[in-house]
Parts: sequence; C-alpha cells; structure tokens
Amino acid sequence: MRFTLSMLYLVIAAATPVLAQQALAPQAAVGSAQDNVENCVVQYIKKVEVPARAEGTLTDLKVEEGVTVSQGQVLAVIDDTVAKINIELKKAEEKEALLNATNEVNLNDAKNSEELARAEAEAYEELRRERAIPYWELEKKKLEAVRALLRIDLAEMQKKIAMVQAIAKGNELDLANYELDRRQVKAPWDGFIEARRAQLGEWVQPGTPILTLIQMDKLRVEGDIDALASRKIVHGAKVEVTIYDKDSNATSDSKPIEGTLGYVSMEIDLNNRHRVWVEIENVKDDGVWRYKPGMKAKILIP
Repeated sequence: MRFTLSMLYLVIAAATPVLAQQALAPQAAVGSAQDNVENCVVQYIKKVEVPARAEGTLTDLKVEEGVTVSQGQVLAVIDDTVAKINIELKKAEEKEALLNATNEVNLNDAKNSEELARAEAEAYEELRRERAIPYWELEKKKLEAVRALLRIDLAEMQKKIAMVQAIAKGNELDLANYELDRRQVKAPWDGFIEARRAQLGEWVQPGTPILTLIQMDKLRVEGDIDALASRKIVHGAKVEVTIYDKDSNATSDSKPIEGTLGYVSMEIDLNNRHRVWVEIENVKDDGVWRYKPGMKAKILIP
C-alpha cells in the first residue's frame, strides 16, 4: 500500500511541470503576438492661452465658452479708440506727403525762370557788344541764369525728398494699422473655446490670458511601453487604438481606430518605460465631439 502511494506521488510530481508549461504556453504566445501600451489616455495636441498683445481695457468679448472658432477670427477687442484716431491722422499725413511728391509747380516754375534768365543774359550780351551797358551788368545777368539753373536742380531734389517722405508716411500708416491689429485678439488656428480667462472691462497687459483655445478635430493618445519591447517598435509602426467612454468595458466606438505611431521617446523613465503617442482624427456625433481629452484608451501594436 505504501509502495503504491509513493509511486502515485512520484507520477504527480513529474507531471506537474509539464502541465504548468502547457497552461502557460498559450499566454506566452499571446504576449509575443502583440505588445500592449499601458497608461493610455487621450491628450490635446494644441492647447493655448490666447494672450492680449497690447495694454488697455477689454472693451469687447465676441465669443463665449463652448463655441468653435476659425483661424483669424476676432475673439476680443482691447480699447482701440486712440488707435483708430491715429490711423485717420496718418492717412491725412500720407495724403499730404503724396500731394507734395506729385507737385510739379515748383519744378516747372524753376524751369521757366531759368529760360527767362538765360534769355535776358543773351540779350545783355548783345547790348554789351554794342557797349550799351556796363560789363558788370552783363556778368550779373549771367550769374542770375546760372542761379536759375541751380533752382531747377533744387526743385528736382525737393521732389525726390517729398517722394521719400511719402514712403515714410506710408510706413507710419502701416504701423498705425498694426497697432490697431494688436488690439484685436484673434484665434491662431481653428479650435474650441474651452474657457474665458478675462472679463469685460478688465485692464489687461501684453501676455495677459484672455481665452483658452484647444484643438478638437485632431487628438493624441499617449501611453507607456516597456523599454525592451520598444526596441522593435519604431516611428510609423501600425497600431490599433480603442478609446473607452467610462471604463474598460464600454468603448465610445466598437471598431478600433487604425493608426501609426507618431512618436517613440528616446528617454527611459524610472519604471523602465518609453512614452509613445498616436494621432487620431476626431469626429462629431450630433454636433458633439466623440473623443475628449482625458478619456482612457488602449493602444495595441500587432
């Protein structure tokens, strides 16, 4: 009896490692077939605090939280009364400068005066040959003719100076328009107004946050992957992304999203992991974005 029990124990002990290896074999196969990226979460790609670019009182807020805006759209206005008046002043100064630059009166007058002085000098030369006038009267008329010729050069130089001044006034007008533009807070890109940071009537300075703008049409799913596994995972690798609504049992879309790895970090953290991310296209369901930053997700690398 004792011999039979001893033989039975030996058979069981010998069979146990074999059974354990058979039980673990399918799991090892699954683990080698695909790599899981852990701690995955949906993140923003672009999120910015849209700042004021000028100093003054916030006189107009044209958008509210929760609206979608387009690139270049005016979101808010800082007091621009002085800027608008300055533009009108610079327009008048530019117009004056252009009139002076295109004015031909002084140049034509100088040319006519030179013709008259030259004719008088020629007439005085004839009188001098007849000894009807003294020598110095002739020399005086000759010098007046030379002086009239110099006045033409002076008028031409003044015209060139007026043209340069007109260009300068045009640049001053551009600066005035730029100052007015600085008082308009504009969207740097298409996005969604997440929060309003400043209030109407508040005094702001350059750099003061006015609104929080986020990009929602494209998002990024970030996660961590084991450093040893990531040696064979490179930028551009094909992946499948699943995003969860609330928990790991309910997904916002039953069909996984196919994508590619957009980034594999070179740095290894304290947990011996790399950071990776995948960009995904967001979609709207009845006017509401389906995926939102902060949602849990899963990245599978076949």
